[in-house]
Amino acid sequence: MAQITTKNVVIIVAHPDDETLWAGGTILSNPLWKCFIVCLCRGSDNERASKFYKALKVLNSEGVMGNLDDGPDQNPLDEKVVEYAILDLLPSQHYDLVISHNPSGEYTRHIRHEEIGKAVIKNWYTGKISASELWTFAYEDGNKEYYPKPVENATVYRTLTNRIWQRKYKIITETYGFKKNSFEAETTPRAESFWQFANSFEAKLWLNNKGVLV
Repeated sequence: MAQITTKNVVIIVAHPDDETLWAGGTILSNPLWKCFIVCLCRGSDNERASKFYKALKVLNSEGVMGNLDDGPDQNPLDEKVVEYAILDLLPSQHYDLVISHNPSGEYTRHIRHEEIGKAVIKNWYTGKISASELWTFAYEDGNKEYYPKPVENATVYRTLTNRIWQRKYKIITETYGFKKNSFEAETTPRAESFWQFANSFEAKLWLNNKGVLV
């Protein structure tokens, strides 16, 4: 699945480990990509932040963290707060590819994932994010019936080589330190899938339809 082309890529996620769980294999499989990872939450959590920056080194990426509220109550945030938080952390330049959360989330359910997926699309649609294309994570858990798994009929679906998956799994279990029986370790997908959008109008229309593609 490795690509030989160079791309300027930004990955925008809610939490440290989201970049690895949902797109780590894609990042590792494309060593010529210049990746910048924006993590919106847990910047002031010294333990999680330290692990995030260690993960960036393994992923050969750069990145930055913010401090959106991430309390256990998952209180919804104002849309503009999320949109501005992304823009405050995102280097102002053109990106060949933006990768971020699905507005419907990757599992049932985490509001921050959903809010960030929506905010990325809106920022792209209004021209505040300059990008040639957008990929949103394509995973589902059958309403908590099983661990999140990639959507097989998504626009982009790639099975990871065992070597790449092992590197990805090692980031989750060793760099981030999740136990092998944890949700994160048990979830770590062996394939990665994305919904691909070539223009912001298409993405905004999809958002207006509540992201129903599966």
